[in-house]
Amino acid sequence: MSNTRPAMIEQRSIDYVPRRERHGAAWEQAPFWFLGNLVFLTVAIGFIGPSLGLSVGWTITAGALGPLFGSLFTAFHASQGPIMGLPQMIQSRAQFGFRGVLLPLFGAAFSFTAFNVIDVTVVASGLSNIFGWNRTVIGVAVTVFGVVLAVFGHDWIHRAFRIILYVSLPCYLILTIGMITGHAADQPMADPGGFNWVGFMAQFAATAAFSLTYACYISDYTRYLPRETSSRRLIVFVFIGAAVPVVWLVALGAWLAVHLGASDALVALRAAADNIVPGSGDAFALLLAVTLAATVGLNGYSGSLTVMTAVDSIKQLKPSSMRRIVILCVLAVIWTVVGLALPTGYIGAINSILILMLFLLVPWTAINLVDFFFVRRGHYAITHLFTPSGIYGAWSSRGLLAFAAGALAMVPFVVVPGSYTGFLARALGEVDVSYVVGLAVSAGVYWVLARSMNPAEEAPAIAESEELLEGGR
Repeated sequence: MSNTRPAMIEQRSIDYVPRRERHGAAWEQAPFWFLGNLVFLTVAIGFIGPSLGLSVGWTITAGALGPLFGSLFTAFHASQGPIMGLPQMIQSRAQFGFRGVLLPLFGAAFSFTAFNVIDVTVVASGLSNIFGWNRTVIGVAVTVFGVVLAVFGHDWIHRAFRIILYVSLPCYLILTIGMITGHAADQPMADPGGFNWVGFMAQFAATAAFSLTYACYISDYTRYLPRETSSRRLIVFVFIGAAVPVVWLVALGAWLAVHLGASDALVALRAAADNIVPGSGDAFALLLAVTLAATVGLNGYSGSLTVMTAVDSIKQLKPSSMRRIVILCVLAVIWTVVGLALPTGYIGAINSILILMLFLLVPWTAINLVDFFFVRRGHYAITHLFTPSGIYGAWSSRGLLAFAAGALAMVPFVVVPGSYTGFLARALGEVDVSYVVGLAVSAGVYWVLARSMNPAEEAPAIAESEELLEGGR
């Protein structure tokens, strides 16, 4: 991130990052989030469209539009980190209240844990299918790698991601060139798919959700940037880093699913690598597995901050690295046990989990962005976020009502394959547009309710907060 040598273990957790500790540059966020999505799990998301009868071309189209949509929200959240110097979810106390924030915290914690469940499942299944290794041993090893990285914390995660990106990027470039030139498969199968709205919207929603879920922890990794960091530049770099690899790898996944009949991303990538460079498949598979294991650390780090915020909202505690590490270890046990318990056929599970993530996070992201950009315009009393008796209160009816309205409005439009289909979704031919409805309703309700609030009345508290934080410069 910078020339400053990081401490072995990050000392901060959910507390404010003083200005004297800020470092890094906006452009560094692009390669960081690029690697965050340049993993073979992203390739597996490209299997969803073909599994529902969508052709390669239409899967690529939906897989390009989805991340462009989802990454837009993620990128705007990134600008909150340098301004507020706080992890992403603790900022939401301004909209939901000190204790009311538990509602969106549940959705965020579910997302972090679910992603690591998926990561453990796909790595364990892939390496077991390739090498015959024990799934439990693989799953535990992946978790240990991720936990160690998360324990070291913010700066070490950034540095590790940069190194892994330099190594893994050439692999995907070689695979892509091999697919374009026809060397990735001896005899590619014909594309039997076509177009259907169910498959197209499912692929769109899955990629949009995959990109949007980063919104609930994007500021965890931008909060150390200097406060004067250009918001416009930061938004652009995060958007590029988050969207481009998803568009790219979903296209690879669609090709593998149709032309190689792939159902396991790692196994398919290994086979394609062997076809391009004979004998290279095993090395490719191991390297790509390490890349995904690194994102386990990314999710685990943010998950520990989110759960710590939840605990603090119930019983106030003094932020510390040790508490963060203890919570991280507890979460690691949960995601490893659940991940190893899942069946090896994981494509349906991934699709359902991503839909649930959309349902839980869409109302939150709408409310948080409306408040930050249109209501309070980035002006917050940071110290008041750490007490239930502050200006934001213990419970904020505006945020809670807007969240409930958005979530309820989504229910009739939700489609969870094999589990639930809303009555309006059935009327639309089982096409899920719940996220569009949720965004519009949550944003609109919060905006209307916020009309009764006068942000100028918070100015004295903000000035007092800035004066208290001044010593942290």
